Amino acid sequence: MSENKTPRRRSLLKGAAIAAGAMSAPMVATAQTTTTLRFQSTWPAKDIFHEYANDFANKVNLMASGKLKIEVLPSGAVVPAFQLLEAVNKGTLDGGHGVVAYHYGKNNALALWGSGPAFGMDPNMVLAWHNYGGGKALLDEIYKSMNMDVVSYLYGPMPTQPFGWFKKPISNVAQLKGVKFRTVGLAVDMYTDMGAAVNPLPGGEIIPALDRGLLDAAEFNNASSDRVLGFPDVVKNCMLQSFHQSGEQFEILFNKTKFNALPAELKSIVDFSVQAASADMSWKAIERNSKDYIDLKKQGIKFYKTPDAILKAQLVSWDKIIAKKSAENEMFKKILESQKAYAQRAGQWQNDYMVDFKMAYNHYFAKGAKKA
Repeated sequence: MSENKTPRRRSLLKGAAIAAGAMSAPMVATAQTTTTLRFQSTWPAKDIFHEYANDFANKVNLMASGKLKIEVLPSGAVVPAFQLLEAVNKGTLDGGHGVVAYHYGKNNALALWGSGPAFGMDPNMVLAWHNYGGGKALLDEIYKSMNMDVVSYLYGPMPTQPFGWFKKPISNVAQLKGVKFRTVGLAVDMYTDMGAAVNPLPGGEIIPALDRGLLDAAEFNNASSDRVLGFPDVVKNCMLQSFHQSGEQFEILFNKTKFNALPAELKSIVDFSVQAASADMSWKAIERNSKDYIDLKKQGIKFYKTPDAILKAQLVSWDKIIAKKSAENEMFKKILESQKAYAQRAGQWQNDYMVDFKMAYNHYFAKGAKKA
């Protein structure tokens, strides 16, 4: 037995030495490749909308752990806001953040993702139609017909937008006649039909135009954006509630070639970042818009509820617009039919199931309500 111990001991010692040598050898690190995509938003850097674009990018960047990095530039850094779609298509930009209604001039059917009352659907229901009711396939069909090689994600249900900021508040439709007004999308047609002289300016050009008297009134979006853009510096009256853009959402665009080159793992990260950003944006909107609304009141801004007569006039105007556009554009008609079918089913469910939250709010906070 003693004769067999020595070779075995030598073998063990040799193995240990080899292992020790292997452990002491330097580790060779595998370099990680980072794919960087350059995005541009259609919003000024100070706007909460640009912040939303950065929020989405940050979610992607964190989850990708260095494999993918999205850098977001503000509106105008590379191209003007209304040229985002073409820039992403051509590869001048790898992607962007905006709204579908900004592409209205290329095919008016695109404005149906935001403009108008959407058959009574709120913004989240419009997103439900888009993602589950056939809207996404229709949007892809339009982009394909326009030779736009982009990948589009819609997300972020926007709160109902104000009727507009007016130098003089209005109480009836007749007072809109001749008013120089800013809006975008099919809202251009709606306000025009109601008598306004409409100019569809990008967001960054609204305040200078109001200040110089080129506009008498304008709408943009929400208390936070409107405050930062400078509306309270030039206009003191804001009319709340409107059907002109009551169901809008944001769009995240990717150049299709760049997106298709991403591995499946990174495409999944983009998918889930869109969903996470959509929820986060809706929560942040409530937090920030409500605070800025109160701050605007403290600054002396007067808010008025848009009279029901004007809201009903919007619906009548909208009916005329969609009838005309449907006759001119088969895709327009196709999208409307899809939305209407979805709205009839989903709207009935929501209207029947959802309680009137205003009743509870008034119970606790309305003037004269009994304190708890």
